[in-house]
Amino acid sequence: MKFLAFVDLHEDKKFLRQLLARAMQSDVEFLVCAGDLTQFGRNLRYILRHLNDLGKKVYLIPGNHETDTMLASVLADYPFCVNINRQAVEIGSYLFLGFGEGGFSAEDANFRKVAREWYGRHKGKKLVLVTHGPPYGTKADFLGGQHTGNTDFRAFIERINPKLVICGHIHETAGAVDKIGETSVINPGWEGMIIELS
Repeated sequence: MKFLAFVDLHEDKKFLRQLLARAMQSDVEFLVCAGDLTQFGRNLRYILRHLNDLGKKVYLIPGNHETDTMLASVLADYPFCVNINRQAVEIGSYLFLGFGEGGFSAEDANFRKVAREWYGRHKGKKLVLVTHGPPYGTKADFLGGQHTGNTDFRAFIERINPKLVICGHIHETAGAVDKIGETSVINPGWEGMIIELS
């Protein structure tokens, strides 16, 4: 399967147009957004309307500029846009695990709780983890000469070995690609990346 992943759009209309143009092409089956579509919720409906009009599923999580409540209040009007925050969603032969909001914390007790449940239910399956903030200790979280990512994300990745992690939040690492063991970690940035999984 082939999809377009992006993050940290922050309501930039130029990059939205570019993403839409790429997403319209027939080889893109669906889209994944790792959060921060907006600047603190501004123009959320505008962005969702344009994404929804693609007629392809857009799986998204809130970033630190959105909340679950904010998305829940509008998503019923955009049936192709699906909030996967704290959900496990089957897409093709993969399960996509979404965990959004935040982005600044080195640890997250709420994630640990969700991760324990996911580990019990989904260990051994083909997984893609979508978080807004990056896991600790990769090119995706390196800022100002130090690693700034989340250690709980990393521990879960090392334990469950997903195929792929899609994250963002740190604009300076947009486009970064790295590995944790056999797991690929990417920050697709606001320009997006095409990802193909078999």
